Amino acid sequence: ILAQIFPKWTNKAPLYAAVGAGLTLVVVVGLVWYYASPWYTDVGYRPTQPVPYSHKVHVRDLGLDCRFCHTGVETSSVAGLPPTKTCMNCHNMIKADSDKLALVRESFKNGTPLEWVRVHKSPDYVYFDHSAHINVGVGCASCHGNIAEMEVVAQHKPLSMGWCLDCHRNPDDHLRPASEITNMTWIPPANQAEFAAKQKELLDIKAPITDCTGCHR
Repeated sequence: ILAQIFPKWTNKAPLYAAVGAGLTLVVVVGLVWYYASPWYTDVGYRPTQPVPYSHKVHVRDLGLDCRFCHTGVETSSVAGLPPTKTCMNCHNMIKADSDKLALVRESFKNGTPLEWVRVHKSPDYVYFDHSAHINVGVGCASCHGNIAEMEVVAQHKPLSMGWCLDCHRNPDDHLRPASEITNMTWIPPANQAEFAAKQKELLDIKAPITDCTGCHR
């Protein structure tokens, strides 16, 4: 009687259900893996700033060095943002009446800092030292991308733990001469492996820090 109620193909229904459930699980995991990862949620973050500052104009066209504004990058854990006086050193003469710089002039006059919107930020439970990376030859572009081509600064890398560990385990391609630290278009030369080996020996760079206490202190 049951054979007359259920067609023959239903014998394989459990198999079809198991395969379908497995494929559904794979798809769901894949979607969460990508859409919940920093590569999707964080990379490309480009907030609107109170003043339209163009790195393309200041860095690429005018040739300003990163350290002109980010003065703490070689000596401090934070790169730092310039005080308004740094802006006014130039803009008290250049585009001094520009409407775009009204907030800069107001900040300088009142002594109140500009409230820039932070783009790159590690979680509070992560310790990151800019100077430790810069002073061993890791260039700005390795983490921030080619800032010199950005009209509006955007996050270029995920800054995730996995991404950091990938570099810590294989730092050679990111090590460069001190003279090239702020060069946004620097490309590792053919003898990069040889240079990296000498750099690690010269600066006494120990084995890559991959244990938890390196970043979680």
